[in-house]
Amino acid sequence: MPAFPAATTRSRVRVPLRFHDGYGVDAELVTFHGLTDGQEHVAVVLGDPGAVPLVRLHSECLTGDVFGSARCDCGPQLREAVERIAERGGVLLYLRQEGRGIGLYNKLDAYALQDQGLDTYAANAALGLPEDARDYTAAAQMLDALGITGLDLLSNNPDKADQLRTLGVEVRDRVPTGVFATPDNVRYLRAKVLQTQHTLPLTELRETAPLTELSVG
Repeated sequence: MPAFPAATTRSRVRVPLRFHDGYGVDAELVTFHGLTDGQEHVAVVLGDPGAVPLVRLHSECLTGDVFGSARCDCGPQLREAVERIAERGGVLLYLRQEGRGIGLYNKLDAYALQDQGLDTYAANAALGLPEDARDYTAAAQMLDALGITGLDLLSNNPDKADQLRTLGVEVRDRVPTGVFATPDNVRYLRAKVLQTQHTLPLTELRETAPLTELSVG
């Protein structure tokens, strides 16, 4: 039995996705009943998921996903994930967990502290907030409702795989994303490596990092 209450699918709708660089793909967006946190998370089904789909848990980032902020790598990761999952077949779970779960306003407050020299995790702590408040129980519920019990996880974050495994989801492999470094986000990326053991090439994340994707072996 799953280590969480069951959720059910609520609706499915076809949506043609079109990105600013011209890439486009048809997706099926799925909504749910019964998610434990009460948020309106959405599953984006791309291609034929097959027996072992490629799955990404993507936390909402208004500044990066919508406005193209260069202070994080969320927008480029979202764009990359959609194409890679569509090519193989799988699901992107778009989770309403802005700012690693602290919310938009708190995230912007943390940005202001980062401008004073704190890293992203120290800024959260200075505001009396957790370094990472995200809980992936709802993600496990969504996967279960979609009939997905085993998967390959597209992520550099070991905590996502650990939480899913604890919840009873079989994570067969963790597949690294690209590394989208800019002069504006390189300190942020370095902090993720040093503080939460993200699998990023630390030696390449120098203050002079270019505005291009770095390769990950």
